[in-house]
Amino acid sequence: MQKIKFNSKEHEMFYGEMLERAKRDDVYYKAFFYCMGLCETTRKHIDDLFDFKEGCILPENIHQAYQTGTSNKVTRMAYNLWNGYVEEGYEASTSPSSLFACEYASDFHEAIKIRYPEYFKDHNHQKSSIRKSIEDFKKNDQGKIKDSNRHDHDHR
Repeated sequence: MQKIKFNSKEHEMFYGEMLERAKRDDVYYKAFFYCMGLCETTRKHIDDLFDFKEGCILPENIHQAYQTGTSNKVTRMAYNLWNGYVEEGYEASTSPSSLFACEYASDFHEAIKIRYPEYFKDHNHQKSSIRKSIEDFKKNDQGKIKDSNRHDHDHR
């Protein structure tokens, strides 16, 4: 996997400290703590949003007074990456059009890459055989036109 991009030193420090505290570093924990470390509010209230003893999210605290519109999006993204959590009655709040409408959109993309590394491998994509055949045909056809033009020019 490529190097993880953090949005601040505080974000990076939080990420490392939380993985150490949780004593786990699988993709679920990595993506979760990456998200939760994005903003100061979720960093400050991590113990209210995650149960370290049980190793689980605490969705009952998603509507606490300290939550801002942005920190709520961060929490929802983290919870969703953790186990697919979508709050009943608030499904639209977990849609991409809702979650990504904030300053952390590119960071959310990074979290998705952390959570699903198998889908973000660097692939040496080769063009499909039909696409390659069409491009080869076009190249050959262009070559024939140029040769034909050259040939016609030679006989003038």
